[in-house]
Amino acid sequence: MHLLPEPVRRLAAWCAVLLLVAGVGWVAVRLCGELRTAVTAVLLALLGTALLAPLHRRLVRAGVQRSLSAGLTCVAVVAVVGGAVYIVVAALVDSGDEIMASLRNAAKSVSRHFGAAGTGLADLTTNSGELLRRFGGTAASNVISGVSVVGESIALAVLALVLVFFFLRDSHLVAGTLRSLAPRGTGDTLEAVARRAYRAVEGFMRGTTLIALIDAVCITVGLLVLRVPGALGLGALVFVGAYIPYLGAFISGAVAVLVALADRGFVIALWALGVVLAVQVLEGHVLQPVIQSRTVQMHPAVVMVTITAGASVAGILGMLLAVPLTAAASGVVQELRARYAPPAPSGTAPPGPPSPGSPDRS
Repeated sequence: MHLLPEPVRRLAAWCAVLLLVAGVGWVAVRLCGELRTAVTAVLLALLGTALLAPLHRRLVRAGVQRSLSAGLTCVAVVAVVGGAVYIVVAALVDSGDEIMASLRNAAKSVSRHFGAAGTGLADLTTNSGELLRRFGGTAASNVISGVSVVGESIALAVLALVLVFFFLRDSHLVAGTLRSLAPRGTGDTLEAVARRAYRAVEGFMRGTTLIALIDAVCITVGLLVLRVPGALGLGALVFVGAYIPYLGAFISGAVAVLVALADRGFVIALWALGVVLAVQVLEGHVLQPVIQSRTVQMHPAVVMVTITAGASVAGILGMLLAVPLTAAASGVVQELRARYAPPAPSGTAPPGPPSPGSPDRS
């Protein structure tokens, strides 16, 4: 081994490290797949805790007992989520038939104008109808499976809510627990890394939720002004889609424009497209820099690769969890770099953000 040049030995060492990390990661992914229900509930509970922790802390500082504060926070979540689900379901029930009729009319109109030009859209419409009928028959035959999935989802949501309650109530015990589990001499480092990761997820969740709320309100108001059917449901779709960066905004905006085109015509669809683009420009140039200036920033290419990897591993749920988990990993890397990076030359400022224990100068 000593006969090899130094660059070759370094490359071999890095390859060994990468293989070890890949092996550990593969085992972790397989283990999470086997325990996906419990792992999913824990991850969702951690995201919910990161989002609700500021409210819980304010209640505790106001003198509310910790268990009561955690319970009130969970009750508020149930009320808000239940109200949102009721609004979405009511909007879809009221306007669902109208939206589907508008889409069918739009398909017939497009087929009538362009089908004779050799594009084959008439055949496409016919084949699409046959495909929908077959899909309906398949869906009807899988009703029991669908009910099972719904039941599993409800159980998962209840478990996550219960975990959120315990995580909020016992959050003050986390530091001591980590120190007791850490090997000798690594308690400070483990606590600092955990705090940095949690802070990154907390900042991402708060910033994303606020941005999603602003986007949903603006687009809903625009669609209501344009009298697009199902504006409340489409606004709720925009809110949920905002948790999937870039891709979620594109899909929810495309659905809103498509519904406007189907029901209100080409001109109103252009106005709806203008509303969606204006909101996206506002988000990209104002909301993101201002609201998420203190959270972990990731390059758009990294975000897209992360979302794709999450979708390949766990579908839609993986897309929702991929970015906050990557933000936590990025926070861990930054903390370790700040702690173990070589000292800067004299007369220059040390690189990296301050450690969690340092005061905030902003």
